[in-house]
Amino acid sequence: MVVVNTRARLAAALSLCVVILAGLSACATGPKKPPVGTLEPDKFLFERGTQELDKKHWLTAREYFRELMDSYPQSQYRANAKLGMADTYLGEGSAESQVLAINEYREFLSYYPTHKDGYYAQFKLGMAYFYQMHGPDRDQTETLEAIAELTRFVEQYPTSPLIEEGRKRLREARDRKSDADYRVGFFYLRTGKYPPAAIDRFLSILKNDPEYTRRDAVYFYLAQALIRMRREAEALPYLDRLINEFESSEHLEEAKKLADTLKADVAKKAKNGSLSHDS
Repeated sequence: MVVVNTRARLAAALSLCVVILAGLSACATGPKKPPVGTLEPDKFLFERGTQELDKKHWLTAREYFRELMDSYPQSQYRANAKLGMADTYLGEGSAESQVLAINEYREFLSYYPTHKDGYYAQFKLGMAYFYQMHGPDRDQTETLEAIAELTRFVEQYPTSPLIEEGRKRLREARDRKSDADYRVGFFYLRTGKYPPAAIDRFLSILKNDPEYTRRDAVYFYLAQALIRMRREAEALPYLDRLINEFESSEHLEEAKKLADTLKADVAKKAKNGSLSHDS
Protein backbone atom coordinates (compact mmCIF):
# COMPACT_ATOMS: atom_id res chain seq x y z
CA MET A 1 0.00 0.00 0.00
CA VAL A 2 2.88 2.35 0.81
CA VAL A 3 4.50 1.67 -2.56
CA VAL A 4 1.25 2.26 -4.47
CA ASN A 5 0.59 5.53 -2.67
CA THR A 6 4.17 6.61 -3.21
CA ARG A 7 3.96 5.88 -6.95
CA ALA A 8 0.80 8.00 -7.19
CA ARG A 9 2.44 10.82 -5.26
CA LEU A 10 5.50 10.56 -7.48
CA ALA A 11 3.41 10.80 -10.65
CA ALA A 12 1.57 13.89 -9.41
CA ALA A 13 4.75 15.54 -8.20
CA LEU A 14 6.49 14.69 -11.44
CA SER A 15 3.83 16.47 -13.49
CA LEU A 16 4.19 19.58 -11.36
CA CYS A 17 7.97 19.45 -11.52
CA VAL A 18 7.98 19.21 -15.29
CA VAL A 19 5.96 22.42 -15.52
CA ILE A 20 8.18 24.25 -13.03
CA LEU A 21 11.47 23.18 -14.52
CA ALA A 22 10.28 23.71 -18.04
CA GLY A 23 9.73 27.32 -17.12
CA LEU A 24 13.18 27.53 -15.63
CA SER A 25 14.71 26.01 -18.75
CA ALA A 26 12.99 28.63 -20.89
CA CYS A 27 14.98 31.26 -19.04
CA ALA A 28 18.26 29.53 -19.88
CA THR A 29 20.43 30.00 -22.96
CA GLY A 30 18.52 27.48 -25.10
CA PRO A 31 19.62 24.28 -26.84
CA LYS A 32 23.33 23.55 -27.03
CA LYS A 33 24.31 22.81 -30.61
CA PRO A 34 27.61 21.29 -31.75
CA PRO A 35 29.67 23.51 -34.06
CA VAL A 36 28.91 23.13 -37.76
CA GLY A 37 31.13 20.47 -39.29
CA THR A 38 31.81 18.61 -36.03
CA LEU A 39 32.73 15.04 -37.03
CA GLU A 40 31.09 13.41 -33.99
CA PRO A 41 28.45 15.87 -32.82
CA ASP A 42 26.87 13.42 -30.36
CA LYS A 43 30.24 12.78 -28.73
CA PHE A 44 30.84 16.54 -28.59
CA LEU A 45 27.53 17.08 -26.79
CA PHE A 46 28.16 14.26 -24.34
CA GLU A 47 31.67 15.45 -23.47
CA ARG A 48 30.53 19.05 -23.01
CA GLY A 49 27.61 17.93 -20.89
CA THR A 50 29.92 15.82 -18.73
CA GLN A 51 32.32 18.74 -18.29
CA GLU A 52 29.50 20.99 -17.15
CA LEU A 53 28.19 18.25 -14.86
CA ASP A 54 31.61 17.95 -13.23
CA LYS A 55 31.54 21.72 -12.63
CA LYS A 56 28.07 21.36 -11.07
CA HIS A 57 26.56 23.57 -13.75
CA TRP A 58 23.38 21.54 -13.62
CA LEU A 59 21.19 23.39 -16.09
CA THR A 60 23.88 23.85 -18.73
CA ALA A 61 24.89 20.20 -18.50
CA ARG A 62 21.26 19.19 -18.87
CA GLU A 63 20.91 21.24 -22.05
CA TYR A 64 23.81 19.40 -23.66
CA PHE A 65 22.46 16.00 -22.61
CA ARG A 66 18.92 16.84 -23.74
CA GLU A 67 20.14 18.03 -27.14
CA LEU A 68 22.02 14.78 -27.61
CA MET A 69 19.01 12.67 -26.65
CA ASP A 70 16.59 14.65 -28.82
CA SER A 71 18.79 14.95 -31.90
CA TYR A 72 20.72 11.66 -31.89
CA PRO A 73 18.37 8.87 -30.74
CA GLN A 74 20.70 6.16 -32.09
CA SER A 75 23.83 7.55 -30.46
CA GLN A 76 26.02 5.24 -28.40
CA TYR A 77 26.15 8.05 -25.82
CA ARG A 78 22.38 8.31 -25.41
CA ALA A 79 22.14 6.00 -22.39
CA ASN A 80 24.88 7.82 -20.54
CA ALA A 81 23.33 11.15 -21.47
CA LYS A 82 20.10 10.04 -19.80
CA LEU A 83 22.09 9.06 -16.73
CA GLY A 84 23.75 12.47 -16.84
CA MET A 85 20.32 14.09 -16.97
CA ALA A 86 19.35 12.24 -13.82
CA ASP A 87 22.55 13.35 -12.11
CA THR A 88 21.84 17.01 -12.93
CA TYR A 89 18.44 16.77 -11.26
CA LEU A 90 19.84 14.98 -8.23
CA GLY A 91 22.67 17.48 -8.00
CA GLU A 92 20.28 20.42 -7.78
CA GLY A 93 18.99 18.98 -4.53
CA SER A 94 15.53 20.56 -4.50
CA ALA A 95 12.42 18.55 -3.69
CA GLU A 96 11.18 19.04 -7.25
CA SER A 97 14.43 18.05 -8.93
CA GLN A 98 14.78 14.95 -6.75
CA VAL A 99 11.40 13.74 -7.99
CA LEU A 100 12.59 14.19 -11.58
CA ALA A 101 15.86 12.43 -10.77
CA ILE A 102 13.93 9.42 -9.48
CA ASN A 103 11.96 9.29 -12.72
CA GLU A 104 15.12 9.49 -14.85
CA TYR A 105 16.93 6.75 -12.92
CA ARG A 106 13.89 4.48 -13.08
CA GLU A 107 13.57 5.02 -16.81
CA PHE A 108 17.27 4.34 -17.33
CA LEU A 109 16.98 1.02 -15.49
CA SER A 110 13.88 0.16 -17.49
CA TYR A 111 15.29 1.14 -20.89
CA TYR A 112 18.79 -0.24 -20.33
CA PRO A 113 18.43 -3.19 -17.92
CA THR A 114 21.81 -4.71 -18.90
CA HIS A 115 23.82 -1.50 -19.13
CA LYS A 116 27.22 -1.61 -17.45
CA ASP A 117 26.28 1.43 -15.35
CA GLY A 118 23.06 -0.10 -14.07
CA TYR A 119 24.63 -0.42 -10.62
CA TYR A 120 25.23 3.34 -10.57
CA ALA A 121 21.66 4.15 -11.57
CA GLN A 122 20.27 1.80 -8.91
CA PHE A 123 22.50 3.28 -6.22
CA LYS A 124 21.56 6.84 -7.17
CA LEU A 125 17.89 5.92 -7.24
CA GLY A 126 18.20 4.76 -3.65
CA MET A 127 20.08 7.91 -2.73
CA ALA A 128 17.42 10.14 -4.32
CA TYR A 129 14.99 8.74 -1.76
CA PHE A 130 17.66 8.77 0.96
CA TYR A 131 18.11 12.54 0.58
CA GLN A 132 14.35 12.99 1.09
CA MET A 133 14.14 11.04 4.35
CA HIS A 134 12.54 12.84 7.27
CA GLY A 135 13.49 12.73 10.92
CA PRO A 136 12.31 9.79 13.04
CA ASP A 137 9.37 11.80 14.40
CA ARG A 138 7.89 12.32 10.93
CA ASP A 139 6.47 10.24 8.07
CA GLN A 140 8.82 7.44 6.99
CA THR A 141 7.51 6.81 3.46
CA GLU A 142 10.70 8.01 1.78
CA THR A 143 12.78 6.04 4.27
CA LEU A 144 10.96 2.85 3.29
CA GLU A 145 11.57 3.62 -0.39
CA ALA A 146 15.26 4.27 0.27
CA ILE A 147 15.52 0.96 2.12
CA ALA A 148 13.82 -0.89 -0.75
CA GLU A 149 15.99 0.61 -3.48
CA LEU A 150 19.28 0.38 -1.58
CA THR A 151 18.48 -3.21 -0.62
CA ARG A 152 17.93 -3.95 -4.31
CA PHE A 153 21.28 -2.33 -5.08
CA VAL A 154 23.17 -4.34 -2.45
CA GLU A 155 21.55 -7.61 -3.53
CA GLN A 156 21.91 -7.12 -7.28
CA TYR A 157 25.35 -5.50 -7.42
CA PRO A 158 27.44 -7.04 -4.60
CA THR A 159 30.74 -6.50 -6.46
CA SER A 160 30.15 -2.94 -7.65
CA PRO A 161 32.64 -0.19 -6.71
CA LEU A 162 29.86 1.52 -4.72
CA ILE A 163 28.93 -1.49 -2.61
CA GLU A 164 30.51 -0.28 0.63
CA GLU A 165 28.88 3.12 0.30
CA GLY A 166 25.60 1.41 -0.52
CA ARG A 167 25.76 -0.79 2.56
CA LYS A 168 26.60 2.21 4.72
CA ARG A 169 23.66 4.24 3.41
CA LEU A 170 21.33 1.26 3.71
CA ARG A 171 22.34 0.88 7.35
CA GLU A 172 21.62 4.57 7.94
CA ALA A 173 18.21 4.28 6.30
CA ARG A 174 17.32 1.20 8.32
CA ASP A 175 18.47 2.96 11.48
CA ARG A 176 16.18 5.88 10.65
CA LYS A 177 13.17 3.58 10.35
CA SER A 178 14.10 1.71 13.54
CA ASP A 179 14.66 5.02 15.33
CA ALA A 180 11.08 5.95 14.47
CA ASP A 181 9.75 2.63 15.81
CA TYR A 182 11.94 2.88 18.91
CA ARG A 183 10.58 6.30 19.78
CA VAL A 184 7.02 4.98 19.59
CA GLY A 185 7.93 2.06 21.84
CA PHE A 186 9.70 4.33 24.30
CA PHE A 187 6.68 6.63 24.40
CA TYR A 188 4.42 3.70 25.25
CA LEU A 189 6.80 2.65 28.02
CA ARG A 190 7.31 6.14 29.42
CA THR A 191 3.59 6.79 29.79
CA GLY A 192 3.39 3.70 31.98
CA LYS A 193 0.01 2.77 30.53
CA TYR A 194 0.99 0.66 27.54
CA PRO A 195 3.85 -1.70 28.39
CA PRO A 196 2.40 -4.48 26.18
CA ALA A 197 2.42 -2.09 23.21
CA ALA A 198 6.00 -1.11 24.03
CA ILE A 199 6.99 -4.78 24.15
CA ASP A 200 5.40 -5.42 20.75
CA ARG A 201 7.16 -2.43 19.20
CA PHE A 202 10.59 -3.33 20.61
CA LEU A 203 10.25 -6.97 19.56
CA SER A 204 9.27 -5.82 16.08
CA ILE A 205 12.48 -3.81 15.79
CA LEU A 206 14.62 -6.78 16.81
CA LYS A 207 12.81 -9.02 14.34
CA ASN A 208 12.85 -6.67 11.37
CA ASP A 209 16.22 -5.01 11.97
CA PRO A 210 18.44 -7.30 14.09
CA GLU A 211 21.52 -5.18 13.28
CA TYR A 212 19.95 -1.92 14.45
CA THR A 213 22.81 0.27 15.61
CA ARG A 214 21.07 1.40 18.79
CA ARG A 215 19.57 -1.93 19.75
CA ASP A 216 21.25 -1.67 23.16
CA ALA A 217 18.50 0.78 24.13
CA VAL A 218 15.91 -1.61 22.72
CA TYR A 219 17.29 -4.47 24.83
CA PHE A 220 17.31 -2.31 27.94
CA TYR A 221 13.82 -0.85 27.66
CA LEU A 222 12.33 -4.10 26.42
CA ALA A 223 13.64 -5.73 29.59
CA GLN A 224 12.10 -2.94 31.66
CA ALA A 225 8.75 -3.34 29.93
CA LEU A 226 8.81 -7.09 30.56
CA ILE A 227 9.66 -6.54 34.22
CA ARG A 228 6.67 -4.19 34.55
CA MET A 229 4.54 -7.02 33.24
CA ARG A 230 6.14 -9.32 35.85
CA ARG A 231 7.84 -11.36 33.14
CA GLU A 232 11.29 -11.21 34.71
CA ALA A 233 12.44 -14.54 33.27
CA GLU A 234 11.86 -13.17 29.77
CA ALA A 235 13.61 -9.89 30.56
CA LEU A 236 16.93 -11.40 31.69
CA PRO A 237 18.07 -12.70 28.25
CA TYR A 238 17.75 -9.21 26.75
CA LEU A 239 19.90 -7.72 29.50
CA ASP A 240 22.47 -10.45 28.87
CA ARG A 241 22.45 -9.66 25.16
CA LEU A 242 23.10 -6.01 25.90
CA ILE A 243 26.00 -6.91 28.18
CA ASN A 244 27.51 -9.40 25.74
CA GLU A 245 27.07 -7.42 22.52
CA PHE A 246 28.06 -3.94 23.68
CA GLU A 247 31.36 -2.99 25.25
CA SER A 248 30.14 0.58 25.53
CA SER A 249 26.58 1.74 26.16
CA GLU A 250 24.93 4.34 28.32
CA HIS A 251 22.72 1.52 29.61
CA LEU A 252 25.51 -0.97 30.28
CA GLU A 253 26.16 -0.40 33.99
CA GLU A 254 22.50 -0.22 34.89
CA ALA A 255 21.83 -3.34 32.82
CA LYS A 256 24.53 -5.24 34.72
CA LYS A 257 23.03 -4.22 38.08
CA LEU A 258 19.54 -5.10 36.96
CA ALA A 259 20.69 -8.46 35.58
CA ASP A 260 22.47 -9.29 38.84
CA THR A 261 19.32 -8.41 40.79
CA LEU A 262 17.14 -10.59 38.56
CA LYS A 263 19.57 -13.50 38.77
CA ALA A 264 19.68 -13.20 42.56
CA ASP A 265 15.89 -13.19 42.69
CA VAL A 266 15.72 -16.25 40.44
CA ALA A 267 18.27 -18.06 42.61
CA LYS A 268 16.41 -17.09 45.77
CA LYS A 269 13.10 -18.33 44.40
CA ALA A 270 14.71 -21.55 43.27
CA LYS A 271 16.24 -22.06 46.73
CA ASN A 272 12.98 -21.31 48.53
CA GLY A 273 11.16 -23.65 46.19
CA SER A 274 13.67 -26.39 46.89
CA LEU A 275 13.37 -25.93 50.65
CA SER A 276 9.60 -25.95 50.45
CA HIS A 277 9.74 -29.17 48.43
CA ASP A 278 12.11 -30.84 50.91
CA SER A 279 9.91 -29.96 53.85
